[in-house]
Amino acid sequence: MAVGVFDLLHAGHLHYLEQAKALGEHLTVVVAHDDTVRARKHDPVTPMAFRQRLVAGLKPVDEAIVGNAPDVPIFDILPKVCPDIIALGYDQEHAERSIRERLDELGHHTIEVTRVAGLTGDLDGTRKIIARILERGAA
Repeated sequence: MAVGVFDLLHAGHLHYLEQAKALGEHLTVVVAHDDTVRARKHDPVTPMAFRQRLVAGLKPVDEAIVGNAPDVPIFDILPKVCPDIIALGYDQEHAERSIRERLDELGHHTIEVTRVAGLTGDLDGTRKIIARILERGAA
């Protein structure tokens, strides 16, 4: 299982999903709910249904679903997805240890939590791409 916002899809997202897929046979991606994105980051540029559709169309992805609204605990999605592995992106703020502890508290002792390596490059993230666009627009 991989999780993310996937707003303004880019090569860093694809790299993350390719690495997540390499960890197992089936990759389910949980695309963040619009309200969750608003509560934790920013107003999404693209709506969740559109982001879900884009992610679902990527080669490494077997299934893409929209995650819970912010008033529903994130771990409540686990019975729906039934992951063996939770793959975290290199830049995701989640701490593997706290996720592991919470999984254990909930009885999900067999789910592995791993962080995948990032893509190196100057356009490997949404903020970098936006900065480049703004930089070129100002020139």
